[in-house]
Amino acid sequence: MRKEERFRKVLEYFEREQPAPETELVYGSPYELVVAVILSAQCTDKRVNMITPAFFGRFPDAWSLAKAGTEEVYQYIKSCTYPNNKSKHLVGMASMLTSEFGGKVPDDVNLLQKLPGVGRKTANVLASVLYDLPALAVDTHVHRVSARIGLTRNARSPLQTERQLVDHIPREMISRAHHWLILHGRYICVARKPKCGECGIRGYCRFYADRQKKQKAG
Repeated sequence: MRKEERFRKVLEYFEREQPAPETELVYGSPYELVVAVILSAQCTDKRVNMITPAFFGRFPDAWSLAKAGTEEVYQYIKSCTYPNNKSKHLVGMASMLTSEFGGKVPDDVNLLQKLPGVGRKTANVLASVLYDLPALAVDTHVHRVSARIGLTRNARSPLQTERQLVDHIPREMISRAHHWLILHGRYICVARKPKCGECGIRGYCRFYADRQKKQKAG
């Protein structure tokens, strides 16, 4: 199957089955999403959603967080991964958000990356979720799933994966494609034992085709 056809088939399936995919992080404002996404680095959304209610009760906006000490922030997020670094990033993010951006989360990927704790992946998440911009965040799920399906080839870094995907995904679908691939990797195309029997795109998947060939040959 040619790459163009594989992309078309896969995207058609996702658009039909999940026309409006959403992040599983719970948030009520752009500020809250920035906090949640920073916390989600190498941490599950489920864990983050357990942490944020109390956190936002104490720090409801960027101004209150900017005035906080990292020790206090740590107490609210200590059950997530890397709480020491994330405490510093969160206070630094809030300080910059209030001092340089008037408390408003920027709608530009490059400006977002100036915020402490916000790298390219996080900036792309924020740009696509908050502002529906054609930014595609690549995490471990997106990187793995894209390679398995055959949407990318020999992509050795998240940036290479991002560029290959964006080259073949229509602009109006890019912000949703991030969620499609993440959710597929989280629940179907899992890392160790992908659930090919439950997969609606196995007919277009290079990994599944290769596995079928090996089984027949064996």
